Amino acid sequence: MKTLRESLAVLCLALTLSPVAGFAQQAATITTRLDKNTYWLTKHYRPRDFDPVRMGNSNRLEELLRAGKLYLSLQDAIALTLENNIDIEIQRYGPELARVDYRRSLAGGQIRGVSTAVTQGAASAANLVSGGFSGAGGGGAAGGGNAGSNTGTVFTVTGSAIPSLDPLWNTSYFHNKASNPQTNSFVNGISALVFNSDQINTSFQQQFLTGTTVNANYSSTSVKSNSPNNDLNPFTRNNVQASVSQRLLQGFGRAVNNRNIRVSKNNLKVADLTFKLQVIATVSSTINLYWDLVSFNQDVAVKQKAVDLAAKLYEDNKKQVEIGTLAPIEIVRAEAEVARTQQDLTVSETQLLQQEAIIKNALSRNGIASPAIADARIIPTDQIRVPATEEALEAKLLVEEALSKRPELEQTKLNINNTKIGISGSKSALLPSLDAQASFTNNGLAGAINSIAAPGGRPRFVDPFFEGNYGTAFAQLLRRNFPDYSVGFNLSVPIRNRAAQADYANDTLRLRQQELQEQRQVNSIRLEITNAVIGLQQARARHESALKSRRLQEQTLEAEQKKYALGSSTIFLVIQGQRDLATSQGVEVTALANYSRARTILDVSTGRLLEVNSVSLEEASKGFVSQAPAAIP
Repeated sequence: MKTLRESLAVLCLALTLSPVAGFAQQAATITTRLDKNTYWLTKHYRPRDFDPVRMGNSNRLEELLRAGKLYLSLQDAIALTLENNIDIEIQRYGPELARVDYRRSLAGGQIRGVSTAVTQGAASAANLVSGGFSGAGGGGAAGGGNAGSNTGTVFTVTGSAIPSLDPLWNTSYFHNKASNPQTNSFVNGISALVFNSDQINTSFQQQFLTGTTVNANYSSTSVKSNSPNNDLNPFTRNNVQASVSQRLLQGFGRAVNNRNIRVSKNNLKVADLTFKLQVIATVSSTINLYWDLVSFNQDVAVKQKAVDLAAKLYEDNKKQVEIGTLAPIEIVRAEAEVARTQQDLTVSETQLLQQEAIIKNALSRNGIASPAIADARIIPTDQIRVPATEEALEAKLLVEEALSKRPELEQTKLNINNTKIGISGSKSALLPSLDAQASFTNNGLAGAINSIAAPGGRPRFVDPFFEGNYGTAFAQLLRRNFPDYSVGFNLSVPIRNRAAQADYANDTLRLRQQELQEQRQVNSIRLEITNAVIGLQQARARHESALKSRRLQEQTLEAEQKKYALGSSTIFLVIQGQRDLATSQGVEVTALANYSRARTILDVSTGRLLEVNSVSLEEASKGFVSQAPAAIP
């Protein structure tokens, strides 16, 4: 029996709650539909949400880690730069900011401009430590006067005012009660007038790029008072007005009023070019840092060989001293050479550690905060290669290529175009202001016959046309029973007009400066190409000379060691030969580093750096490189 009662209770509870649950589900469905239906009304008044910044690294970094070592090829270093470098990530917001600015210009708002500042890459460890390996320079963008030379905003608005292109709707309602004591009751028939009124105003305004302004206004006032003099009480007074204004001199025409839109369109390209410049600067920095890392590893190997040679000489001398064929002082000399070479090795090893830290910081969003990244040693899998023969480098053809590819030159041309667009506004502001205006108004009035007796008992004579309510007055508006018309012009002539003349002169002079800066930029590019070609030829010649010198020093040291073994040479000459060999090996490493840097400078100067290194700007803008990581050897 108890079980039956419990089952009935559960059944009743389920039957009771099921309509509630169904109603809740139906209410949720109705709410969703309302949200969808009203979204188009509220979407212009909602803040736009943006994704939070990405602070995690791409998976590529973890995939290249093996047993505490980061195996890194040049292509993987570039890919990690595109995916994780913070300088590039910051610059990714530039094109989006330009698009927001363009949307602002479509509304007729003053544009805020786009930044063209470019951040240079990290400096190499060679610039942090003195007295060590000095073959490589900084890790920044190669070449003078390239990426990052432009800073600041692109455009400043001057000249005639730009119309607001977003329509404006305004409505207001006021309820008023006023009590006015009267000094003469004979005039108004009462000692204190009391008014109760309700007023509604609605207006709409739209401006156009042609310099045209359209206004529409509707007003309705309902008044009830204690005045015996009013024939209608209460009464309603309505009116609707439409007006058109056209600028005929200053601010006339689409070419003047859409200048911000055209400038912001150019700024979309400027922002894309700035992003490209940032990618070039950061990628060139990464390339230089990578080849410097390769050079530092080679330099450590050279220093280690010098230590091994000095140690071997030291051990050989100890044995000869023990058997009495060599003076004990030679052990001291050999030991001093071991200490000197060991010091040089320590400097090179610490410099290599610094370089690895710099690269890990450049290729990671959180720098070396991760212990796995901070403790990992970088193993470069690529080596600097000097081709057997150099490609033909014709400076004239390279200059033509650079003038067509260099992003900053295109930026300068867009800035000049923006200045010319702005001059049209300054030129328009020189003109007097002449506006043609036309308006028409419809009026309506209706009310009830005043129930308060008129002063002196006079009869009231009210036209039946005005007897009624709000609908009667509104019908009069539609029938245009009481129209008003107005046509005219407004002329405003500034005396002397010095401010407008100064703005026009300022913009024109700035244009002349920019035209000269463009020519200076072209001259600088020509000089860069010439120096880059010469620099590459010099670097190649120095490498060939260093390679030959190193081979000769190896032969010289080998011969000196044989002579020393036969007793026809001295320990001093052997040590000197070892030092000369270590120096020549270091010079060779330096020459290799300088060659790689000269090649990067040439690629940056000609504008082909991204093309040579297979960098896709589309992938760079997304922060994802489709190319798989290189196989770990």
